[in-house]
Amino acid sequence: MALENAVVTADAAHTQHANGLWLREQGAHYIAVVKGNHPGLLKRLRKLPWADIALDHKDRTRGRGRLEVRHLKTAAFRHLDYPGARQALRVMRWRKDLTSNKITIERLYFVTSLPPGAASGARIAAWIRGHWKIENQLHHVRDTTFAEDASTIRAGRLPRVMATLRNLAISVCRQDDRTNIAAATRHHTRHPGRPMATLRWT
Repeated sequence: MALENAVVTADAAHTQHANGLWLREQGAHYIAVVKGNHPGLLKRLRKLPWADIALDHKDRTRGRGRLEVRHLKTAAFRHLDYPGARQALRVMRWRKDLTSNKITIERLYFVTSLPPGAASGARIAAWIRGHWKIENQLHHVRDTTFAEDASTIRAGRLPRVMATLRNLAISVCRQDDRTNIAAATRHHTRHPGRPMATLRWT
């Protein structure tokens, strides 16, 4: 896959120095989330004077019984202890459950190799939301519906093979206009002909 000038988003498990260095060597940029598995970097990002930094982007969405407001701020760096990092990002998310009126606030921190001015705040926010969408629609479903994290398959290439099969099952259900993957899975297990019909093999 050609990666030159691509922007790759990564969750905390993939926020590794070797990965950042490899992407930059391929001519790609990254937006990588920083969480507790990188305590030193996370501590440094948290200590930035975010209150004094101007807001780059704000958006507001409503759906699935909740209201969500997101603020994005960016801070440029001369040097950050991550390969090719040029900016730090902070996303604040306010979520209000419209049934219970409960409000939750979350702060997320990122590093990116994108230099200041290379992309608008709106564009960066869209890339981050796109990553969360993949997390919610794929990885979360693999864990909750297919119990991937509880799998005892650990050896060799088998975990990758099983992940690919789970991705295939989820993708087939979504192409069949199924939004509830758990319900779609139950539907298909009740009769051996249903998966064949969905795959149009009959």
